[in-house]
Amino acid sequence: MELFFQENLLESTSEIKFSTEESRHISKVLRKKTGDAITVTNGKGLEWKGEITMLDTRNTLAKKTATIFHEKATSNIHIAIAPTKSNDRMEWFLEKATEIGITHITPILCNHSERRNIKSERFEKILIGALKQSYQFHLPKLNALTNFSDFVPSNSAVNKFIAHCKESNKSNLSSYNSLSKDVLILIGPEGDFSNEEVVLALENDFLPIALGSQRLRTETAGIVACHTVVLNRVSMTL
Repeated sequence: MELFFQENLLESTSEIKFSTEESRHISKVLRKKTGDAITVTNGKGLEWKGEITMLDTRNTLAKKTATIFHEKATSNIHIAIAPTKSNDRMEWFLEKATEIGITHITPILCNHSERRNIKSERFEKILIGALKQSYQFHLPKLNALTNFSDFVPSNSAVNKFIAHCKESNKSNLSSYNSLSKDVLILIGPEGDFSNEEVVLALENDFLPIALGSQRLRTETAGIVACHTVVLNRVSMTL
């Protein structure tokens, strides 16, 4: 079933008017008909169920039939990641991490960062598209690009980790049994974190971790980290 997104949608909203782009998609691509069911979310937990009352390629309307509120996950998965040089690779990370179940994303500016700016509006569109594709009702929060040195001391997650490639005594992320609580993981740029950044993270109670035996690209490391936490949480409920 197709899921649509309207940021300002409220539980009390009795009728929705779809944009021209969405109206065309509903009528021409999905081939919906008057009376068909349709589902919309605001990305804040609301599932708004409606029935199409007017169908037009430029102006489609739906009336509310029911609403459901989906509680947010009790524990966050927060990935702070250095934006990749290629925007396509960063967008791939955003899309797949959203599908997997990430809750917070913070782009971080590191000493070895190859990209020092981001396209926030474009990134938000990627997140919304992935939310709709995976039929979820809570949109991940995308934070502003933040300097590593400012970000690291300002966070108090229960579990704080830094994934770096330097030789040190590191445990694999999958070996931790406390991942059901809030998790924050730092993922560095292709050139890795600098020595100074690793020291700063450790001084602020971040634990060094490995994500496997291979060296991973930035966006792959972000996905592996996110998936490892989700898989750990699923296994804990079985």
